[in-house]
Amino acid sequence: MTALAPHLAGTRRKPVRAARLPRSLGRVLATAGTVFLLSSALTFGLGALSGANPAAAVLGETATPADIARMNHQFGLDRPLWEQYVSWLGHAFTGDLGRSWFTTVPVADSIRQAMPVDLSIAGLALLMAVVLGGAAGVAAALRAGGRLDRTVTALCALLGTLPGFVVAIALVTVFSLKLGWLPSGGYVPLDMDPAQWLRYTVMPALALSLEAAAAIARQLRTSLVGTLRENYVTGAVMRGLPSRRVVFGHALRNAAGPALTALGMSVPMLLGGAVVTQQIFALPGLAQLTLQSAEQHDIPVIQGTLLVTIAVVLVVNVAVNAALLALNPAARRREVTRR
Repeated sequence: MTALAPHLAGTRRKPVRAARLPRSLGRVLATAGTVFLLSSALTFGLGALSGANPAAAVLGETATPADIARMNHQFGLDRPLWEQYVSWLGHAFTGDLGRSWFTTVPVADSIRQAMPVDLSIAGLALLMAVVLGGAAGVAAALRAGGRLDRTVTALCALLGTLPGFVVAIALVTVFSLKLGWLPSGGYVPLDMDPAQWLRYTVMPALALSLEAAAAIARQLRTSLVGTLRENYVTGAVMRGLPSRRVVFGHALRNAAGPALTALGMSVPMLLGGAVVTQQIFALPGLAQLTLQSAEQHDIPVIQGTLLVTIAVVLVVNVAVNAALLALNPAARRREVTRR
Protein backbone atom coordinates (compact mmCIF):
# COMPACT_ATOMS: atom_id res chain seq x y z
CA MET A 1 0.00 0.00 0.00
CA THR A 2 2.85 2.39 0.82
CA ALA A 3 4.46 1.84 -2.55
CA LEU A 4 1.19 2.59 -4.35
CA ALA A 5 0.43 5.73 -2.34
CA PRO A 6 2.12 8.18 -4.72
CA HIS A 7 0.33 6.64 -7.70
CA LEU A 8 -3.04 6.71 -5.94
CA ALA A 9 -2.47 10.33 -4.95
CA GLY A 10 -1.57 11.14 -8.53
CA THR A 11 -4.82 9.64 -9.83
CA ARG A 12 -6.84 11.86 -7.51
CA ARG A 13 -4.79 15.01 -7.97
CA LYS A 14 -6.54 16.56 -10.96
CA PRO A 15 -10.18 16.52 -9.69
CA VAL A 16 -9.05 17.48 -6.18
CA ARG A 17 -7.13 20.46 -7.49
CA ALA A 18 -10.14 21.60 -9.52
CA ALA A 19 -12.32 21.45 -6.43
CA ARG A 20 -9.81 22.96 -4.04
CA LEU A 21 -8.10 25.87 -5.72
CA PRO A 22 -10.98 28.21 -6.69
CA ARG A 23 -12.55 28.15 -3.24
CA SER A 24 -9.27 28.51 -1.38
CA LEU A 25 -7.95 31.23 -3.68
CA GLY A 26 -11.22 33.08 -3.18
CA ARG A 27 -10.61 33.13 0.57
CA VAL A 28 -7.02 34.27 0.04
CA LEU A 29 -8.12 37.10 -2.25
CA ALA A 30 -10.88 38.15 0.15
CA THR A 31 -8.39 38.28 3.01
CA ALA A 32 -5.92 40.27 0.90
CA GLY A 33 -8.65 42.73 -0.10
CA THR A 34 -9.68 43.24 3.52
CA VAL A 35 -6.08 43.78 4.61
CA PHE A 36 -5.57 46.25 1.76
CA LEU A 37 -8.61 48.32 2.74
CA LEU A 38 -7.66 48.37 6.43
CA SER A 39 -4.04 49.21 5.62
CA SER A 40 -5.03 51.98 3.23
CA ALA A 41 -7.37 53.48 5.83
CA LEU A 42 -4.61 53.38 8.44
CA THR A 43 -2.08 54.88 6.00
CA PHE A 44 -4.41 57.72 5.05
CA GLY A 45 -5.49 58.31 8.64
CA LEU A 46 -1.93 58.60 9.93
CA GLY A 47 -1.10 61.07 7.17
CA ALA A 48 -4.21 63.13 7.79
CA LEU A 49 -3.66 63.21 11.55
CA SER A 50 0.03 64.12 11.27
CA GLY A 51 -0.78 67.82 11.66
CA ALA A 52 1.20 68.83 8.56
CA ASN A 53 -0.12 72.04 6.99
CA PRO A 54 0.91 72.12 3.33
CA ALA A 55 -0.53 75.57 2.71
CA ALA A 56 1.55 77.18 5.42
CA ALA A 57 4.66 75.26 4.33
CA VAL A 58 4.30 76.12 0.64
CA LEU A 59 3.25 79.75 1.03
CA GLY A 60 5.73 80.57 3.78
CA GLU A 61 5.52 82.92 6.73
CA THR A 62 4.00 85.75 4.72
CA ALA A 63 0.81 83.77 3.95
CA THR A 64 -2.41 85.25 5.21
CA PRO A 65 -5.21 83.14 6.71
CA ALA A 66 -7.18 83.70 3.52
CA ASP A 67 -4.31 82.39 1.39
CA ILE A 68 -3.96 79.32 3.61
CA ALA A 69 -7.72 78.64 3.46
CA ARG A 70 -7.70 78.99 -0.33
CA MET A 71 -4.82 76.51 -0.73
CA ASN A 72 -6.40 74.07 1.75
CA HIS A 73 -9.50 74.17 -0.42
CA GLN A 74 -7.35 73.57 -3.49
CA PHE A 75 -5.81 70.49 -1.82
CA GLY A 76 -9.24 69.33 -0.62
CA LEU A 77 -8.20 69.48 3.02
CA ASP A 78 -11.30 71.40 4.08
CA ARG A 79 -13.55 68.38 3.44
CA PRO A 80 -14.49 65.76 6.06
CA LEU A 81 -11.83 63.13 6.66
CA TRP A 82 -13.95 60.20 5.45
CA GLU A 83 -14.75 62.07 2.25
CA GLN A 84 -11.05 62.74 1.65
CA TYR A 85 -10.27 59.05 2.16
CA VAL A 86 -12.98 57.79 -0.20
CA SER A 87 -11.89 60.26 -2.87
CA TRP A 88 -8.20 59.38 -2.41
CA LEU A 89 -8.79 55.62 -2.55
CA GLY A 90 -11.12 55.92 -5.53
CA HIS A 91 -8.56 57.91 -7.47
CA ALA A 92 -5.83 55.47 -6.37
CA PHE A 93 -7.66 52.58 -8.05
CA THR A 94 -7.45 54.53 -11.31
CA GLY A 95 -3.73 55.17 -10.87
CA ASP A 96 -4.08 58.74 -9.60
CA LEU A 97 -2.28 59.09 -6.25
CA GLY A 98 -2.49 62.85 -6.12
CA ARG A 99 0.25 65.44 -6.45
CA SER A 100 3.20 66.41 -4.31
CA TRP A 101 2.44 69.37 -2.09
CA PHE A 102 5.81 70.96 -2.84
CA THR A 103 6.71 70.03 -6.43
CA THR A 104 3.14 69.50 -7.78
CA VAL A 105 4.54 66.47 -9.66
CA PRO A 106 2.03 63.59 -9.80
CA VAL A 107 2.87 61.02 -7.12
CA ALA A 108 2.29 58.19 -9.58
CA ASP A 109 4.99 59.61 -11.88
CA SER A 110 7.51 59.82 -9.04
CA ILE A 111 6.73 56.23 -8.02
CA ARG A 112 6.92 55.07 -11.63
CA GLN A 113 10.45 56.48 -11.91
CA ALA A 114 11.65 55.01 -8.59
CA MET A 115 9.86 51.65 -8.63
CA PRO A 116 12.09 49.88 -11.22
CA VAL A 117 15.06 50.31 -8.88
CA ASP A 118 13.23 48.58 -6.01
CA LEU A 119 11.76 45.85 -8.21
CA SER A 120 15.10 45.01 -9.84
CA ILE A 121 17.00 44.88 -6.56
CA ALA A 122 14.24 43.03 -4.69
CA GLY A 123 13.78 40.60 -7.58
CA LEU A 124 17.48 39.85 -7.75
CA ALA A 125 17.63 39.53 -3.95
CA LEU A 126 14.73 37.05 -3.97
CA LEU A 127 16.41 35.04 -6.71
CA MET A 128 19.65 34.94 -4.72
CA ALA A 129 17.76 33.98 -1.56
CA VAL A 130 15.97 31.12 -3.31
CA VAL A 131 19.14 29.79 -4.98
CA LEU A 132 21.43 30.14 -1.97
CA GLY A 133 18.87 29.15 0.65
CA GLY A 134 17.45 26.31 -1.43
CA ALA A 135 20.83 24.83 -2.22
CA ALA A 136 22.02 25.12 1.38
CA GLY A 137 18.79 23.67 2.79
CA VAL A 138 18.77 20.67 0.46
CA ALA A 139 22.47 19.99 1.01
CA ALA A 140 22.09 20.17 4.80
CA ALA A 141 19.04 17.88 4.74
CA LEU A 142 20.80 15.26 2.63
CA ARG A 143 23.71 15.31 5.10
CA ALA A 144 21.60 15.60 8.25
CA GLY A 145 23.74 15.37 11.35
CA GLY A 146 26.99 15.61 9.40
CA ARG A 147 29.62 18.29 9.19
CA LEU A 148 27.97 20.05 6.26
CA ASP A 149 24.66 20.16 8.12
CA ARG A 150 26.30 21.70 11.18
CA THR A 151 28.17 24.23 9.05
CA VAL A 152 25.02 25.34 7.24
CA THR A 153 23.11 25.60 10.53
CA ALA A 154 25.86 27.75 12.07
CA LEU A 155 26.05 30.04 9.02
CA CYS A 156 22.26 30.47 8.98
CA ALA A 157 22.29 31.37 12.66
CA LEU A 158 25.02 33.95 12.02
CA LEU A 159 23.42 35.48 8.92
CA GLY A 160 20.04 35.63 10.63
CA THR A 161 21.45 38.00 13.25
CA LEU A 162 23.31 40.35 10.90
CA PRO A 163 21.34 43.45 9.84
CA GLY A 164 21.34 44.22 6.14
CA PHE A 165 23.18 47.51 6.55
CA VAL A 166 26.09 45.76 8.32
CA VAL A 167 26.40 43.31 5.43
CA ALA A 168 26.13 46.22 2.97
CA ILE A 169 28.96 48.14 4.63
CA ALA A 170 31.13 45.01 4.71
CA LEU A 171 30.49 44.34 1.01
CA VAL A 172 31.36 47.92 0.07
CA THR A 173 34.53 47.76 2.14
CA VAL A 174 35.72 44.50 0.57
CA PHE A 175 34.54 44.59 -3.04
CA SER A 176 34.65 48.34 -3.69
CA LEU A 177 37.32 49.87 -1.47
CA LYS A 178 39.73 46.96 -1.09
CA LEU A 179 39.38 45.01 -4.34
CA GLY A 180 37.81 47.64 -6.60
CA TRP A 181 35.70 45.06 -8.41
CA LEU A 182 32.29 46.70 -8.02
CA PRO A 183 31.02 50.29 -7.79
CA SER A 184 30.14 51.49 -4.31
CA GLY A 185 26.93 53.23 -5.35
CA GLY A 186 24.69 54.43 -8.14
CA TYR A 187 22.33 52.73 -10.54
CA VAL A 188 22.10 51.94 -14.25
CA PRO A 189 18.72 50.83 -15.68
CA LEU A 190 18.49 47.28 -16.94
CA ASP A 191 17.26 48.29 -20.39
CA MET A 192 20.18 50.69 -20.83
CA ASP A 193 23.07 48.29 -20.06
CA PRO A 194 22.35 44.86 -18.51
CA ALA A 195 26.00 44.24 -17.62
CA GLN A 196 26.34 47.56 -15.80
CA TRP A 197 22.94 47.05 -14.17
CA LEU A 198 24.22 43.79 -12.70
CA ARG A 199 27.44 45.42 -11.46
CA TYR A 200 25.49 48.12 -9.65
CA THR A 201 22.76 45.91 -8.20
CA VAL A 202 24.56 42.73 -7.18
CA MET A 203 25.93 44.10 -3.89
CA PRO A 204 22.70 45.70 -2.59
CA ALA A 205 20.75 42.60 -3.67
CA LEU A 206 23.23 40.31 -1.92
CA ALA A 207 23.10 42.43 1.24
CA LEU A 208 19.32 42.11 1.32
CA SER A 209 19.21 38.43 0.33
CA LEU A 210 21.39 36.80 2.98
CA GLU A 211 18.92 37.01 5.87
CA ALA A 212 16.12 35.69 3.64
CA ALA A 213 18.39 32.92 2.35
CA ALA A 214 19.18 31.87 5.92
CA ALA A 215 15.47 31.69 6.78
CA ILE A 216 14.71 29.64 3.65
CA ALA A 217 17.61 27.26 4.31
CA ARG A 218 16.55 26.63 7.92
CA GLN A 219 12.93 25.96 7.03
CA LEU A 220 13.73 23.81 4.01
CA ARG A 221 16.34 21.75 5.88
CA THR A 222 13.98 20.97 8.77
CA SER A 223 11.02 20.16 6.54
CA LEU A 224 13.01 18.06 4.06
CA VAL A 225 14.64 15.98 6.82
CA GLY A 226 11.17 15.02 8.09
CA THR A 227 9.83 14.40 4.58
CA LEU A 228 12.71 12.07 3.68
CA ARG A 229 11.62 9.83 6.55
CA GLU A 230 8.05 9.46 5.28
CA ASN A 231 6.79 6.06 4.16
CA TYR A 232 6.18 7.05 0.56
CA VAL A 233 9.82 8.18 0.20
CA THR A 234 11.02 4.88 1.67
CA GLY A 235 8.75 3.04 -0.73
CA ALA A 236 10.08 5.01 -3.71
CA VAL A 237 13.65 4.15 -2.72
CA MET A 238 12.77 0.47 -2.31
CA ARG A 239 11.26 0.44 -5.80
CA GLY A 240 14.65 1.49 -7.14
CA LEU A 241 13.83 5.05 -8.19
CA PRO A 242 16.94 7.26 -8.63
CA SER A 243 17.84 9.35 -5.60
CA ARG A 244 17.64 12.57 -7.62
CA ARG A 245 14.07 11.77 -8.66
CA VAL A 246 13.05 10.82 -5.13
CA VAL A 247 14.42 14.03 -3.63
CA PHE A 248 13.53 16.56 -6.30
CA GLY A 249 10.48 14.88 -7.82
CA HIS A 250 8.70 13.73 -4.65
CA ALA A 251 10.16 14.86 -1.33
CA LEU A 252 11.10 18.44 -2.21
CA ARG A 253 7.64 19.25 -3.53
CA ASN A 254 6.01 18.28 -0.23
CA ALA A 255 8.76 19.89 1.87
CA ALA A 256 8.77 23.26 0.11
CA GLY A 257 5.78 24.70 1.99
CA PRO A 258 7.62 26.18 5.01
CA ALA A 259 10.37 27.55 2.76
CA LEU A 260 7.77 29.25 0.56
CA THR A 261 6.18 30.76 3.65
CA ALA A 262 9.57 32.08 4.75
CA LEU A 263 10.06 33.51 1.25
CA GLY A 264 6.74 35.35 1.44
CA MET A 265 7.57 36.73 4.87
CA SER A 266 10.91 37.98 3.53
CA VAL A 267 9.30 40.43 1.09
CA PRO A 268 8.31 43.02 3.75
CA MET A 269 11.76 42.57 5.27
CA LEU A 270 13.41 43.28 1.91
CA LEU A 271 11.32 46.39 1.36
CA GLY A 272 11.96 47.60 4.90
CA GLY A 273 15.69 46.96 4.70
CA ALA A 274 15.85 48.79 1.39
CA VAL A 275 15.55 52.14 3.19
CA VAL A 276 19.00 51.82 4.80
CA THR A 277 20.52 49.82 1.95
CA GLN A 278 19.52 52.37 -0.67
CA GLN A 279 21.01 55.09 1.50
CA ILE A 280 24.34 53.24 1.67
CA PHE A 281 24.48 52.51 -2.07
CA ALA A 282 22.98 55.88 -3.14
CA LEU A 283 20.13 54.22 -5.05
CA PRO A 284 17.25 56.40 -6.33
CA GLY A 285 14.57 53.95 -5.28
CA LEU A 286 11.19 54.04 -3.64
CA ALA A 287 12.68 53.89 -0.17
CA GLN A 288 14.71 57.04 -0.79
CA LEU A 289 11.66 58.78 -2.24
CA THR A 290 9.71 57.96 0.92
CA LEU A 291 12.53 59.10 3.18
CA GLN A 292 12.93 62.42 1.38
CA SER A 293 9.17 62.99 1.44
CA ALA A 294 9.06 62.24 5.17
CA GLU A 295 11.74 64.87 5.79
CA GLN A 296 9.63 67.42 3.88
CA HIS A 297 6.30 66.25 5.37
CA ASP A 298 5.05 65.67 1.83
CA ILE A 299 2.04 63.59 2.89
CA PRO A 300 0.64 62.66 -0.57
CA VAL A 301 3.98 61.12 -1.63
CA ILE A 302 4.31 59.21 1.64
CA GLN A 303 0.76 57.89 1.38
CA GLY A 304 1.26 56.88 -2.26
CA THR A 305 4.53 55.03 -1.68
CA LEU A 306 3.13 53.21 1.35
CA LEU A 307 0.00 52.20 -0.58
CA VAL A 308 2.07 50.82 -3.47
CA THR A 309 4.34 48.98 -1.04
CA ILE A 310 1.31 47.41 0.69
CA ALA A 311 -0.06 46.34 -2.68
CA VAL A 312 3.24 44.72 -3.70
CA VAL A 313 3.47 42.80 -0.41
CA LEU A 314 -0.11 41.56 -0.73
CA VAL A 315 0.36 40.48 -4.35
CA VAL A 316 3.46 38.48 -3.38
CA ASN A 317 1.64 36.88 -0.45
CA VAL A 318 -1.30 35.90 -2.65
CA ALA A 319 1.16 34.30 -5.10
CA VAL A 320 2.87 32.44 -2.25
CA ASN A 321 -0.46 31.17 -0.92
CA ALA A 322 -1.45 30.00 -4.41
CA ALA A 323 1.86 28.14 -4.72
CA LEU A 324 1.31 26.55 -1.30
CA LEU A 325 -2.12 25.32 -2.37
CA ALA A 326 -0.69 23.90 -5.58
CA LEU A 327 2.09 22.09 -3.69
CA ASN A 328 -0.04 20.72 -0.85
CA PRO A 329 -2.15 17.79 -2.05
CA ALA A 330 -3.00 16.80 1.53
CA ALA A 331 -4.71 20.14 2.11
CA ARG A 332 -6.69 19.73 -1.09
CA ARG A 333 -7.85 16.26 -0.01
CA ARG A 334 -8.98 17.62 3.39
CA GLU A 335 -10.94 20.36 1.66
CA VAL A 336 -12.75 17.87 -0.57
CA THR A 337 -13.48 15.65 2.40
CA ARG A 338 -15.08 18.59 4.26
CA ARG A 339 -17.19 19.39 1.24
